[in-house]
Amino acid sequence: MKKILFASSEIHPLIKTGGLADVAGSLPKALADIGQDIRLIIPNYQSIKDIDQPRYVCTLRVDNRDVNILETRLPGTEVIIWLVDYRPFFDFPGNPYVDEQGNPWFNIAERFTLYCRIVIEVAMNRAYLDWQPDIVHGNDWQCGLIPALLSLETAPPASIFTIHNMAYQGTFPHSTFVQLNLPGQLWNPEGLEFHNMLSFLKGGLTFSDRITTVSPTYAQEIQTPEFGYGLEGLLSYKSDVLSGILNGMDLQQWNPNDDDHLVQNYSISTLKNKLANKTALQEAMGLPVNESLPVFGLISRLVDQKGIDLVLACLPQILDMPLQLVLLGSGDKGIEQKLQNFALHYPEKLAVTIGYNEALAHQIEAGSDIFLMPSRFEPCGLNQMYSQRYGTIPIVRKTGGLADTIEDALPHTIAEGIATGICFDEATPSAFLEAIKRTLVLFESKTHWRKIQQAAMKKDFSWENSAHQYLAIYNAL
Repeated sequence: MKKILFASSEIHPLIKTGGLADVAGSLPKALADIGQDIRLIIPNYQSIKDIDQPRYVCTLRVDNRDVNILETRLPGTEVIIWLVDYRPFFDFPGNPYVDEQGNPWFNIAERFTLYCRIVIEVAMNRAYLDWQPDIVHGNDWQCGLIPALLSLETAPPASIFTIHNMAYQGTFPHSTFVQLNLPGQLWNPEGLEFHNMLSFLKGGLTFSDRITTVSPTYAQEIQTPEFGYGLEGLLSYKSDVLSGILNGMDLQQWNPNDDDHLVQNYSISTLKNKLANKTALQEAMGLPVNESLPVFGLISRLVDQKGIDLVLACLPQILDMPLQLVLLGSGDKGIEQKLQNFALHYPEKLAVTIGYNEALAHQIEAGSDIFLMPSRFEPCGLNQMYSQRYGTIPIVRKTGGLADTIEDALPHTIAEGIATGICFDEATPSAFLEAIKRTLVLFESKTHWRKIQQAAMKKDFSWENSAHQYLAIYNAL
């Protein structure tokens, strides 16, 4: 049994802005289920919810500040969570990265430096907790200083660092490094210095014993200039300790057989019941109810990373085809406005909901025939997994986790019963449009379509598989 300290800036259901929270809420639970002693540690943000009343454990004096540690449990489990409680930094409305107005925290570097310093105190058993981990597992740039600071300790635990998205690096001016009172020996090109800037992410990559990321293909992609954001050389240099492990999905939350958000549950053996959800979705979205018209679903942040620019470029042609499109998302205000304008002009073809609505997300996954996910890059992605589980066939660009989780529907893969979606290679409107046309042809063949749906619904995206892969890395350290 390994003792693992799992550090993350967000954990579902306590606080969530993206996929990192889903991983941090699910992977530790899966590791505990296979017998590991895992504890989580997160800042005590004002916005944290859904937890039992935490109990006070101790106060640590770090960097001339008195910081409390509180203890609670991951909801529905016995997994311990330690909350780093320092009100002058964390007791404000907003999320981990921005304030209520959506502006990045002015002191975000200070906040996460203090958090990393507290993780070090816990990791070195200096926090009055009578528990020392064998391994410290940090996630994304907010935890990047943990391996760097651990490297200065005597006989520290092993460290793992997981990249969820290389696009977010935590870079700050050199003056910030000085202001943070960080050890001077860390400031060099082999340390935290990145083009005369302080890079939290580089600290995690440089000093950790093992690096993981969230899909095998993304592990290869981040070693190239297109996806490495200037750190591809370092990642290539450390390629022998870099692995890609696919995220799992929450099989309880996303299960068409007992999903409370659906008008009718269904499974692989009662796939005909999926139609009731399509009808309900068409009615709820104000679209004409038509069983034979394919419904395309799209749930996404409305930003270029997600390929929304490809969708907009193709929308006039798409909406001339025999189909309907239901879209849920928020993001770039200009993109939101363009989509709403299209919906006004094509009320019988396109329904747009701006924002996020958990119930509607489930209804779109169940009620759509086809799911659009044309991402320019996608470290792992979860919606393509949800879609397959719901018998909703995804159209994806062949990148990152999308390449690793979808088997393209080609004549031989359909014949072998392993096709689960439609893939396209180039991030261009013409390639995307071609994939949609190919999908419409497949949809007309009910025999082929049912075969693809059944293969998709059989796929295993459980966290247990991923947890065993992480455990193998822990054991190798």
